[in-house]
Amino acid sequence: MDIKTQLKILTTLKHLSMDELARKLSEKTSKIYTPAMLYGKINRDTISFTECQNIAEILGYKIEFREI
Repeated sequence: MDIKTQLKILTTLKHLSMDELARKLSEKTSKIYTPAMLYGKINRDTISFTECQNIAEILGYKIEFREI
């Protein structure tokens, strides 16, 4: 499953819009994030791992690597 699909599922489960996610991400990082900016990063696959970690934390998750 790609990051775009995963983020859609997780934000939906948490009842969080992309507007709210962008606002919370801006507050957390002190950088400006807009919904359009997030959509663009996700669609172009240019979202950083740090941004993904911050988003996961906002949504109440953590990213974990496990051996398969």
